Amino acid sequence: VYVIDAKAHLLGRLASVVAKLALNGQKVVVVRCEEMNVSGSFFRNKIKLQNYLRKRCISNPKRGPFHFRAPSRIFYRALRGMIPHKTARGEAALGRVKVFEGVPPPYDKMKRMVIPRALRVINLKPGRKFTSLGRMATEVGWKYQDILATLESKRKVRAQAFYERKKALANIRNKAVAAKAAELAPIKEQLVQFGH
Repeated sequence: VYVIDAKAHLLGRLASVVAKLALNGQKVVVVRCEEMNVSGSFFRNKIKLQNYLRKRCISNPKRGPFHFRAPSRIFYRALRGMIPHKTARGEAALGRVKVFEGVPPPYDKMKRMVIPRALRVINLKPGRKFTSLGRMATEVGWKYQDILATLESKRKVRAQAFYERKKALANIRNKAVAAKAAELAPIKEQLVQFGH
């Protein structure tokens, strides 16, 4: 399973990488979708999003298209456009992708990765404008940013405590290895002779 931290990634570039991974049979989890970026100023992106929200069935809007407001679903919609979702292969690929705001368990205890070729700092020229997906979603009716902020702050405290403990244990281990280095020297020499 690829667990991707979407913070500071560009939406479209990340979606294309995730689409390819999913179509190739990999399971992909994208977390922290609300911290994803879109190139272009906030005002421009807001107008584009509002244009999209206007597209609906006039006789009965309940028929669609359905405009999800959550950042994870906005990303999912972009991703769906890059996958042949009406075929069995495409449907299976979309089934292998999970998208979340924040970092819910069990992914908070997993190693998360970035996609360098989708990072904003690499792809966008310094000084260019960009927008946060969370801010855009809030503008069009996403209501959970405060709850998410609370959960994320708690998670970060837990993660910091885990990291401090891990650092302390590594320090103790290094000291123990250094203390026993003289005793282990002859054994290490023998191991070298055996090709280790």
